[in-house]
Amino acid sequence: MGNDERWERARVRETRMNHKAILFLLAASFLICFHPAEPQQPTKVPRIGFLSALSPSSISARIEVFRRGMRELEYVEGKNIVIEYRYAEGKADPLSELAAELVRLKVDVIVTAGPAVTRPAKEATVTIPIVMAFDDDPVGSGFVASLARPGGNITGLSTLSPEISGKRLELLKEIVPKLSRVAVVGSSIHPGNAEALRETELVAGSLGVKLQYLEVLGPKDIETAFRAATKGRAQAVLVLTSPVFTSHRTQIAGLAVKSRLPAIYAIPEYVEDGGLLAYGVSISDLFRRAATYVDKILKGTKPADLPVEQPKKFEFIINLKAAKQIGLTIPPNVLARADRVIR
Repeated sequence: MGNDERWERARVRETRMNHKAILFLLAASFLICFHPAEPQQPTKVPRIGFLSALSPSSISARIEVFRRGMRELEYVEGKNIVIEYRYAEGKADPLSELAAELVRLKVDVIVTAGPAVTRPAKEATVTIPIVMAFDDDPVGSGFVASLARPGGNITGLSTLSPEISGKRLELLKEIVPKLSRVAVVGSSIHPGNAEALRETELVAGSLGVKLQYLEVLGPKDIETAFRAATKGRAQAVLVLTSPVFTSHRTQIAGLAVKSRLPAIYAIPEYVEDGGLLAYGVSISDLFRRAATYVDKILKGTKPADLPVEQPKKFEFIINLKAAKQIGLTIPPNVLARADRVIR
């Protein structure tokens, strides 16, 4: 075989090999381009637990403010967030089970809508972050190590309600200058009650006012307390905070009017439902700000690194309809200081 023939055969083999290589590359490219993509894993939707000692109807305004706060942070229920609501309907017994249920659901954050529900949530989990929408005394209650450094899985907002109970008594004294006897309606099982009472007693001493403490542990005690206030010749009523009171605020406000007793409360819902005066932290503002805590935690911040915030907004509300019903004239200087007047 001549050299020319050998060179020709080698050239043919090389050409065939090149064709095969080209075909292989084309086939590989085809497979890469047209191979179906791996299915993407669905994005995990955060799940929030919302735990309340009350009924949804009694705190509907607070729930809506929290939802609005979440929407402002671009969280839309049913789209990129799920909120599991649990309500104890004014009863203490179901709270532990409701908290445990949220833990079993493996929610990412639990929002506690008041002091009475933070403890059951704390007892149910030490790992799931808990955001207090508000609490009277989170340090005294043992929920956090300090306001600046919570130190555990709980953070949120403090109302400082005990510290301003004395201010409520001062307002009553301004409205009723000859005030000398005040009935204080409270609940010893409610966190912050003892401290609020102590603060009220300190101010009462400086004002020359005698206090009559009336214990209300359940709904059946409400009417009994007002009868005792009348019998004790009380000239006004100061109502401390409690889930029982909030659930039955319309009844309490009605009994105060019926007894012709000027009454002051900690939250505006009482006045909106017929009560005379409310002075305290803006609960709506706290629920709106609770949403910012949820947002930060979902983005990776640990509760231990989020200081407990103190209130920034307070509200003083007067109901002139209630004043008229009991024959009371609100002094102009007090009326001028009100943030809102119901006429």
